[in-house]
Amino acid sequence: MALAALAALAGILFGIGETNNATAAAAQSSGRTHVGVASCGGTTCHGRQEADGEIVRQDEILQWQEPSTAAGSHSRAYAVLTSARSQNIARELGIGDASSAEMCLGCHATYTSARGPRFQLTDGVGCESCHGPAGGEGGWLASHYAVGNSHAANVSRGLTPLDNPRARASVCLDCHFGSTDAGQFVNHRIMAAGHPRIVFELDLFSTLQQHWDEDDDYRQRKGATNHVQLWAVGQATALERSLTLFASPRLGVEGMFPEFYFFDCHTCHRRIYDDPNARPTGTANPSRPIPNGYPSYQDENMIMLSAAARVLAPGAAGEFDRNSRAFHSAMAQGRSASVQAAGRLRQSAANLASVFANAAFTREQTFAIVDTIASEAIRSRFTDYEGSVQAVMATDTLLNAMVSQGTVSEGAAEAIRTDINAAYAAVREPNAYRPAEFRAALGRAASAIRRLR
Repeated sequence: MALAALAALAGILFGIGETNNATAAAAQSSGRTHVGVASCGGTTCHGRQEADGEIVRQDEILQWQEPSTAAGSHSRAYAVLTSARSQNIARELGIGDASSAEMCLGCHATYTSARGPRFQLTDGVGCESCHGPAGGEGGWLASHYAVGNSHAANVSRGLTPLDNPRARASVCLDCHFGSTDAGQFVNHRIMAAGHPRIVFELDLFSTLQQHWDEDDDYRQRKGATNHVQLWAVGQATALERSLTLFASPRLGVEGMFPEFYFFDCHTCHRRIYDDPNARPTGTANPSRPIPNGYPSYQDENMIMLSAAARVLAPGAAGEFDRNSRAFHSAMAQGRSASVQAAGRLRQSAANLASVFANAAFTREQTFAIVDTIASEAIRSRFTDYEGSVQAVMATDTLLNAMVSQGTVSEGAAEAIRTDINAAYAAVREPNAYRPAEFRAALGRAASAIRRLR
């Protein structure tokens, strides 16, 4: 797997090491408490220096703290708030010290008042940010290490079932896209103050954060990961979340303006020319029936879902595409029409998520999705930076999935990665993005994958 390219791009695009999730409301309403990272750190639990555990690695905390890789980004999240960049952002926003501001702590720490005696805010995004609060009456910590206990029993006591793609996507999206909880929405003002743009792709993030071995024991307890399914469900859930937040009367508007966070940055942030011979720098997008000069909704997840639906749910693909176009068109009609159209599109995305969650994603279907992403029907929609980022990540994810499933050899995949890396290079610097060059590189990679069928 081209992890170096993935990690480098993720660091640039996603601010890895700077965001993740908090579950304060759920913890307080259930009566459960966050016991803190130290409660998981015994040498008979997850605090070993070597991955020599009989069932699980048992060096998971060491992996979580790894300073040199993206796998340690969650443990660094709180410390990021003390950096010069974070302090400058806080100063621009007038919120005081970033390391104590609710606006920041919602994602840079496990932000909760339901704390046990060993809990430390400075742990950053700790174990329970993703796995759920472990302490308190009926909490899952005690049963978690009991002899003969099962994963299902832990889930029944509040452990987040991260083996479920939709559950995992929802947890990650709380910070890697946003939620309605305190400190979990990076609006346009925060980005204007210097915060990196927020982008999300579930399979990529899972790969970069993996601190477990998917061996026979893991597969027996939780099932084997289907990386194509994880990618597809992640795309659908991300669009659901985006449209839900867009429709929120609290988050969808900012004063007299719409909340610009939801729109594609590059439809507005282009160079301005006063020369009378200047030509517009935008590229027409056939899926966006919007007037010239209108900002475009971030539709990268719509593009990926359209490609997947054409293969997995052709009966629903047409309706999804119609709802996508209707949503874009409604932007020119006003807030009320846009919210109504967002609701219809959100339901289409939810329907696709259910289809994907129950799909097998065969070898032929995976090849077909790669073909569709690079096809004329979809490729012409890669006119903006964010959609192209998702497309190259998807192509890489799907190729790696075929390698892990044994349908494509590592040697054959390696020969294709030159073109995939060329596509990554085309999106590495947003201000130097060239759509035609990207589409050419993606097309070469897809053609090479097609020949492996």
